[in-house]
Amino acid sequence: MVSGKILVVDDEENMQKSLKALLGREGYEVKLASNGEEAIRLAGDETFPILITDLRMDGMDGMDTYRAIKEQSPQTLAIIITGHASLKSAIEAIRLGAYDYLVKPFKPDEILFTVRRALEHQQLVEENVHLQGELGEKFRFANIIGKSGPMEEVFQLVRKVAVSNVTVLLRGESGTGKELVARAIHYNSRRSEKRFIGVSCGALPETLLESELFGYEKGAFTGALKRKQGLFEVADGGTIFLDEIADLSLSTQMKLLRVLQEQEFQRVGGTELIKVNLRLISATNKDLEPAIKDGSFREELYYRVNVVSISLPPLRERKEDVPLLVRHFLKKHQADNTKECCKRKKVAPETMGLLMAYHWPGNVRQLENVVERAIALSNSSVISENDLPSQIRHNSQLLSDELIPGFPDQLGNLTFQKARENFEKQFLQRAILKNRGNVSATSREIKLSRRHFYEKMKSYHIDPRKTS
Repeated sequence: MVSGKILVVDDEENMQKSLKALLGREGYEVKLASNGEEAIRLAGDETFPILITDLRMDGMDGMDTYRAIKEQSPQTLAIIITGHASLKSAIEAIRLGAYDYLVKPFKPDEILFTVRRALEHQQLVEENVHLQGELGEKFRFANIIGKSGPMEEVFQLVRKVAVSNVTVLLRGESGTGKELVARAIHYNSRRSEKRFIGVSCGALPETLLESELFGYEKGAFTGALKRKQGLFEVADGGTIFLDEIADLSLSTQMKLLRVLQEQEFQRVGGTELIKVNLRLISATNKDLEPAIKDGSFREELYYRVNVVSISLPPLRERKEDVPLLVRHFLKKHQADNTKECCKRKKVAPETMGLLMAYHWPGNVRQLENVVERAIALSNSSVISENDLPSQIRHNSQLLSDELIPGFPDQLGNLTFQKARENFEKQFLQRAILKNRGNVSATSREIKLSRRHFYEKMKSYHIDPRKTS
């Protein structure tokens, strides 16, 4: 969000004081400079969205001052004021990119109106720049691929929380699409025109993460040569997504708790309280409850971030979505390939069967990598089994050899109940293998509801992952 900081440059002390008093009453933060050199030095320490400068000053004039500041801060807008108006100087000022040109003496309402318009313009420009990269790929619900039962439950929850301002915790293994869901919530909410900012809490050291989130004041630490806005400040009005929230240090957790409770924080090395209005969506691939017990995650923060919890199913629990995802990734990555044969690729039925039978420890992200790899390696219009990684090609044989043992020749102490359980287990294993892991197709074929099918799979501990 554009701050209301203004740099006033004028060699007349009375004009400096008048503008500071006038703008200060409106809530703007005003810094004063008596000449161009002093203004350039101040602009080197921090960024000013608005520069108000006199045109004629001893030494460096207003236009030269604006040129120098614009080199180090291109987004700064200038309002030129002068008691010596001329058409030539006005044209030159506008040509250089000045926002407006006011002639002394001007009315207080005139300068206030001009400053307000300039800041609104800055806000629009800033937001458009950041939104431009998102326009081609708005994260609508349609961008989350899946029609399985577990994903339908996710869709229903996402639709409900998107229209509210509730804090959301996304749970799921790595690669299940937590950030994609977070973006879908944001872009279908009332905050959609503001920023979505994603942060991976586990990717940065604690000190660097803290300064990124909260910002810092000039001189707060070695290398802090200029005040910097934190991501909480930048995300004001929008949504901030904290991935891997379980990796936050206890001290950072405490500061985050204050942001959630009070919607305010302080920059590193600062004393000023900064108010923000933002929505938090967080994510974790770890269980937070054990972390609370061992003291590595604050219980009070847990209750703040876990207002609504959405669990994203691993790909192995929604195998019927694999063909949809494969087609989506084919379309996505074929467009980037320069080889003509790669732009019309299809997946052979037996290849799709292998993809559906695999257990996908890396989830959707791994599937996308496999499809992209197959597009690059395949020399024909059809992706065959040989274009897949070896662990996926060999998975079917492992299932057959290890998961389906023969019925014992010697009954021993085998009871009728145990024999029935053995038969059911092998029957289900053979059925799921026959249908290449397709739960819906298997339950239809054996005329067992999908709910009962899942219950049986769970009770017999049928899990293809244990074979690889």
